[in-house]
Amino acid sequence: MHPILFRVPLPVWTVPLLWVFLIAAGIAFAGAIGLFLAKNKPAAAAAGIAGVALAALASQFKGQTYTLGPLPIYSYGVMLGLSLVVGWYLTLGLAERDGLPKETMANCYVVTALAAVVGSRVLYILTNLDEFDSLGAMFDIRRGGLVAYGGFLGGFIGSYLFLRSHRIPLLPWADVAVPSLASGLMITRIGCYLFGCDFGRPLGETAPAWLKKLGTFPHWPEGTLDHGSGSPAWVQHVKERGLDPTAEASLAVHPTQIYEALVGAGLLTLLLLARRRQKFRGEIFLLFTFSYGVCRYLLELLRDDAERGSIPPSLPEHVLLPAGLVIFAVGYTIGFSHVIRDNVVRKVTQALAFVPAIALYVVLKPETFGASATIQYSTSQAVALATGLAASIAFAIYYKAALDHPEQAMALNLPDSPGAAADRAADDDEDEDDDDEPGDDEDEDDKAGEKRSSPAKASDKRSRAKRGSAKDEGQATARERGAAAEAPDTTGEA
Repeated sequence: MHPILFRVPLPVWTVPLLWVFLIAAGIAFAGAIGLFLAKNKPAAAAAGIAGVALAALASQFKGQTYTLGPLPIYSYGVMLGLSLVVGWYLTLGLAERDGLPKETMANCYVVTALAAVVGSRVLYILTNLDEFDSLGAMFDIRRGGLVAYGGFLGGFIGSYLFLRSHRIPLLPWADVAVPSLASGLMITRIGCYLFGCDFGRPLGETAPAWLKKLGTFPHWPEGTLDHGSGSPAWVQHVKERGLDPTAEASLAVHPTQIYEALVGAGLLTLLLLARRRQKFRGEIFLLFTFSYGVCRYLLELLRDDAERGSIPPSLPEHVLLPAGLVIFAVGYTIGFSHVIRDNVVRKVTQALAFVPAIALYVVLKPETFGASATIQYSTSQAVALATGLAASIAFAIYYKAALDHPEQAMALNLPDSPGAAADRAADDDEDEDDDDEPGDDEDEDDKAGEKRSSPAKASDKRSRAKRGSAKDEGQATARERGAAAEAPDTTGEA
């Protein structure tokens, strides 16, 4: 376990930070002008805002310099970059399989990834303001300092704004994007483990030796990092748990980084299997939101690092912590349990969902009322509860609608491409032209004329038939009279 994998040899070079930010602001303004001329107003506005922010930051660094030298490649930064590459191929592969426009989804992935990194850093800064002694330190993410839920929320907002500008629904994209979040957890938590952050509570004496070995973090040599003289776990144990400053390693703790990496691998498997029986757009996204919320809430029970932040209210731990599990159990009951079609099995699982809350209450309940410890939810626990319950309610609504209208529930509802819209407009024009052709009008007039003339023709035929019949009767009468005049006298009279 080491925070730095290797160092890139570079010559020593002093850079004025004022000019760095001014150049970056100029590039942003140039990009905003180009995007505005290309009639991409949302992107132009974002680039303009970035330019203004960079220009404002430049004034804060007046007179300050940054010395470039041998460049350290941090283990966390490498794992973060690897997770983005893996997520790129995973997300775009699933998007193409679902029929989403590949080029647009590629652009959306870039926007989402950047927004996720920004969101995770912002949430970390907000929960650890006392850790930063300068504005420049807030931008140094190579050594870690990202919150997974901040990335989740930041990526969600970035995706929504990008897709809205392209008139593409959010949920189909969310379904193909969340597997990359699971793979990202699996990979980046290895980076956390190598750096030594996000560690857990000390292990008990009866813990297995292999687990103790995994959960022991070293005292780094002096000068490994610009600040600090050991891994985060070692530093915190020296300050808070009475560890000897000459100790070579920290106390043995729960390697919660490894636990969460395994959670990421499990969630990735779950999401890919769930895609086979997906019933509505957004189902995979909601499943990840709820499942990760439950897992993260439980992992926070084992976390011990002081950088997580907390959110009121303050309640006894034997009340507050089981209450969160009750909320998850209610969410499962009203939402995800309805995937189970067998009524008896569904009710059994709904009842079992409340067992962990009861068990945790029994374990944490103090012998006397005065001995109960008062705690608050960590920031991640509070976000997990809010997003998990919201996902359950949304799942219940969408799942019921999917059963009533299965085809509509799986529709992508993508906007027409310009070529497809032009082709359909051309087809409509051709249909209208065919309806207005002169030959068709003449044929219709001829048919109408035939219909109008047919009664007259029938009347003429009846008149000629009557006249012929009368003529035949007259001829027959004349023939009878002539025959009578020529016949001999057969009566005998003189």
